[in-house]
Amino acid sequence: QVQLVESGGGLVQPGGSLRLSCAASGRIFSINDMGWYRQAPGKQRELVATITSGGSTNYADSMKGRFTISRENAKNTVYLQMNSLKPEDTAVYYCNAAYKKFSWSVIYGIWGRGTQVTVSS
Repeated sequence: QVQLVESGGGLVQPGGSLRLSCAASGRIFSINDMGWYRQAPGKQRELVATITSGGSTNYADSMKGRFTISRENAKNTVYLQMNSLKPEDTAVYYCNAAYKKFSWSVIYGIWGRGTQVTVSS
């Protein structure tokens, strides 16, 4: 069973930092894009950042300059370094990946269960 497991969330003060990790496991031939999304109470899930297998990144405007997405392909892991955190960053952060089970496979999409990030004094 292919799955994504997020870790690194928690409670942090405004201006603080957290580093989230997301590791993919199971029958995976390759992973294409990976990304982070978040969902705050009462709001739609929104894009945080994405990264391609080649390392090209994309960020939502509110995260630019504060968040950094990176990956270690050999470990099937994506990271999100979050700095200068604000109360409005409080949300459940979800990992997403597009992957192939075999070289000839179609591309599958999968979501992690999420990790809570709370920014509060």
